[in-house]
Amino acid sequence: MLLIAGMLAVYSTSFAVGYHEFGDTNHYVARQAIFALVGVAAMVFFMRMDYRQLRLLSVPMLIIALIGLVAVLIPGIGNDRNGAARWIEAGPVSIQPSEFAKLAIIVYVSAWLASRGPQISRFTLGFVPFVLILGVVGGLIVAEPDMGTTIIVVVTASTLFFVAGAPLTHLGLLLSVATGISYIVISQREYQIERLMSFVNDPGLDPQGVGFHITQLLIALGSGGPLGLGWSESRQKFFYVPGAHTDGVFAILGEELGFIGLMFILGLFVFFIYRALRVTLKTPDQFGMLLGIGIIAWISCQTLINIGGITRTIPLTGVPLPFLSYGGSSLITTMAAVGILLSVSRYARGPSRKQKSSQPPSKGGHKNWRRGRRKPDYEGQPA
Repeated sequence: MLLIAGMLAVYSTSFAVGYHEFGDTNHYVARQAIFALVGVAAMVFFMRMDYRQLRLLSVPMLIIALIGLVAVLIPGIGNDRNGAARWIEAGPVSIQPSEFAKLAIIVYVSAWLASRGPQISRFTLGFVPFVLILGVVGGLIVAEPDMGTTIIVVVTASTLFFVAGAPLTHLGLLLSVATGISYIVISQREYQIERLMSFVNDPGLDPQGVGFHITQLLIALGSGGPLGLGWSESRQKFFYVPGAHTDGVFAILGEELGFIGLMFILGLFVFFIYRALRVTLKTPDQFGMLLGIGIIAWISCQTLINIGGITRTIPLTGVPLPFLSYGGSSLITTMAAVGILLSVSRYARGPSRKQKSSQPPSKGGHKNWRRGRRKPDYEGQPA
């Protein structure tokens, strides 16, 4: 339902900019439909794969993510848009490696933490290697620059670190270091300082300058009222809200669907997280549990950061809204993560009763077969 809502949202929010830039009102929604099909294929692929196999793929996935993050920083390979080198373009295809890095870091950190066991509570064997891993990935994303994605990666990995059993002192030290580095990075970039000032100060003091973006977002939200103007009837998407079909899609949905419509959209997210939590809490092995927690933390954090920035609850940060914003890398990676959740749901329970009952009894008879039946080994392959 979120994917369908996203397709409708992309069409409604992008036809004006599509016609203006490409002379085609369906330009963005047609591309998003292709991304959705690839995303569904990725979801089915990971759903049919036993999630335990991802432990073997965790290192290759991280290496590929690091190569992509380095490649975007190389002139001639990375494509610079609005002062940020975040994309690699090959003909009509544009790839954002930082989106893949979110999933890769979840898989790698989950496998690494699951293999460490009680050693994770030790400073030299747990905290230091974890900070090095996170520092390399986060540093490359900051260099693009992409502060929003960096925050999501740090929060997601820190959640996994905490759930795996890290002491609160280590977690506090990690967050303190991350906060200090964030302050230094933000203070070096003028546009990030302006976004912070528009949050601290009243954006109405400079509605045509620093406060333009957040002011237009709030106007879109306020114009919707309780019931909205009607689907496709937004006025703010006509070049008032920057990135109306990407980062600002929630504001346009608020203008068209109103407060009640937005509550329905948020209800879908809440139900998705609830079901993901149920699957995760029933997982008998630590790796599967950490995978589920990491995906939940990622999607929840990204949703809250996007909506929080648009509603001026937190400083505005340019991150897409999962399932709803336009963007191929984001949508495909998110759907792949959903496939992993489905794999955890399918394979963590072991063979079904029907499969067990279909096994032939041994020579000792039915009773001996039932007594000698081996329980599934959840830590290895399905029995």
